[in-house]
Amino acid sequence: MLLQARQISKRYPGVQALDAVDFKLEAGQIHAVVGENGAGKSTLMKILGGIVRADSGEVLLDGAEVRFDGPLEAQRAGIALIHQELNLIPDLTVAQNIFFGREPRKGARIDDAAMAERSEQILRRVGLNIDPTTPLGILTVAARQMVEIAKALSMDARVLIMDEPTAALSSHEVEQLFDLTREFIAGDHAPGQERAVVYISHRLDEIQELCTHVSVLRDGKNVSTHPAEDLSRDDMISLMVGRAIDTSHRPESTPEEAYGFEVRDLNAGMVKDLSFAVKKGEIFGLGGLVGAGRTEAARAIVGADPKESGTVVVGGQQVRTRTVEEAALAGIGYLSEDRKHDGLLLEQSITQNVALPSLALWANAGGVVDDDEAEEIADESVYKLGIVTPSVDQQAKNLSGGNQQKVVIAKWVARDCDVLIFDEPTRGVDVGAKDEIYHLMEELAAAGKTIIVISSEIAELLRVCHRIGVMCQGVLTGVLTNAEATSENIMDLATRFDVVRQS
Repeated sequence: MLLQARQISKRYPGVQALDAVDFKLEAGQIHAVVGENGAGKSTLMKILGGIVRADSGEVLLDGAEVRFDGPLEAQRAGIALIHQELNLIPDLTVAQNIFFGREPRKGARIDDAAMAERSEQILRRVGLNIDPTTPLGILTVAARQMVEIAKALSMDARVLIMDEPTAALSSHEVEQLFDLTREFIAGDHAPGQERAVVYISHRLDEIQELCTHVSVLRDGKNVSTHPAEDLSRDDMISLMVGRAIDTSHRPESTPEEAYGFEVRDLNAGMVKDLSFAVKKGEIFGLGGLVGAGRTEAARAIVGADPKESGTVVVGGQQVRTRTVEEAALAGIGYLSEDRKHDGLLLEQSITQNVALPSLALWANAGGVVDDDEAEEIADESVYKLGIVTPSVDQQAKNLSGGNQQKVVIAKWVARDCDVLIFDEPTRGVDVGAKDEIYHLMEELAAAGKTIIVISSEIAELLRVCHRIGVMCQGVLTGVLTNAEATSENIMDLATRFDVVRQS
């Protein structure tokens, strides 16, 4: 047995994250760990990776018990972890992030040239063609995720733990990662050098394609372990959430005739002459490959980034959106794809996060917000969105990634905006929570809200959107009705590079 966890328990304030969990990883396996948000998956991985100490239980490597006083000790033992929430330093270069704490040296000094050369080699291996001396902070979320993967591969680990590694990646980049994962496992390794992968993902299709075994956690406890070939997608869902979920649904409601939102001739950085209109009660998708300009367009629309030109119209009236505050006052809410840095105040409570966009609206004449009212609205949000927490006083940093995402959604729903832009709304969210978020979007649309969904998952766009606009290199290459939309049609528009060059 390469790696084993026995009777692992861990408790956080008000939450039993793990309750006597067992886990076995054999050499050659690509072993998936699945479960709803809050099931304990990430906590178990952090314990195996030396980031968190278990309250009780033991971890064995090659049959011998190990105790890690930090992730560096785990890395030296051969265990590398790719984090769900990117564990990188924006102010350092790509190369400095890849080799942080393990920098090659020439005498007493760091050998920057050697570090850059080795980084360039590993970056090419993951298909990332960037200068390793580039500051990490200027990269997209997807590019940062590939740097995180490069960092883990550079450690020459025996056990590679991947926690939601594809959440920000395009379908092409996902296939690239799968090839790297299989390459990592393959080959005749010498005794004591055998390898295995632990893979966490809410994308069940990926698990069926890549993984050899599946272990299911629910509420911090073991449910079962099976060969992946023995479990259908529906089997996994049933084990994870304890109920059936319809994954074949397509939107049926008809939006109103009136337009709730329009963008006219938007130019901002790579985004060129973008125009589209969305009706009240409509869910409009923006698809495309990573780097197509979807997030850049959304950030320019709401004033998070400057726009060079263009007009934004809400309810037939032109509005000013030079800042996020102006956009919110105009009735536009933006749910950022990067919840950790742009979406939440991690040190603040659920109540404080939910209330943040609405403080100006909820304050009385003296500028004081009624705490009881704010707490009541936060309680409603917790109930409606199924946020797993002991109370609304819990700090956001203590929630699982998926529950943090629900808090981001809750704060803009509480703000009662007429237009809601959801940027990767289910990133890192389990299949049960996804279904809840989809139903919430449908309820908001049925109430007359205008919804825009940016997603890298074609299946998600097909599931919720009435129409889907597709972008390629900053240009809108086409708009499809849901009836017209297929994976093939969307990918055709997403790769219309010749049309982009001609335009």
